[in-house]
Amino acid sequence: MAEKYNHREPVNGHPRRDEESAALQSEELKRQKRIKMYKYIVIFIVFQLIVLPAFGLTVMKVKTPKFRLGNIKVQNLRSVPSTPSFDASFATQIRVKNTNWGPYKFDAGTVTFMYKGVTVGQVVVPKSKAKMRSTKKIDVTVSLNSYGLPSSSNLGTELKSGVLTLSSKGKLTGKVVLMLMMKKRKSATMDCTMTFDLSTKTLKTLQCK
Repeated sequence: MAEKYNHREPVNGHPRRDEESAALQSEELKRQKRIKMYKYIVIFIVFQLIVLPAFGLTVMKVKTPKFRLGNIKVQNLRSVPSTPSFDASFATQIRVKNTNWGPYKFDAGTVTFMYKGVTVGQVVVPKSKAKMRSTKKIDVTVSLNSYGLPSSSNLGTELKSGVLTLSSKGKLTGKVVLMLMMKKRKSATMDCTMTFDLSTKTLKTLQCK
């Protein structure tokens, strides 16, 4: 009687190893995605804690623009100590310095020139705009005279000393515009003192606060 043999094909182990390898690769991809997600979370937290406050302290902080006189070029300067009287004209620049990260739009204003607190002349500053982090320069010609001064002033004594000291004051009102939508009202003020040398008919000193 012939013997029967059970013949079995050897089981191939490659498919099982491939499945395990694919599972490991899938887990590794998931792990890398989690790490990347955690990095984004950390970056977002750092942005919230550091970048935004720094942005608020620099870009979003609104500073008051500076309102000053520029260089003065004397065109005419006449003085009579015995009267006493004077009249003068000079060319200068009205300067509005804006250090903000947005334009400063200001309304028209007036600069008043004075001797001992009494007005001796004025000049109009037209409505305009100082661009972001820049200085708006407006050329003007100023004419001054002493006709409105009281007779009790010590103008004659000062003219005899060879100098003439005047002051200028002014105020501009406007708004600083940030991010095209945020508007902050700011008023810029001028407070300058100038001294003229009557013998050379030139500007001696100019100081603005």
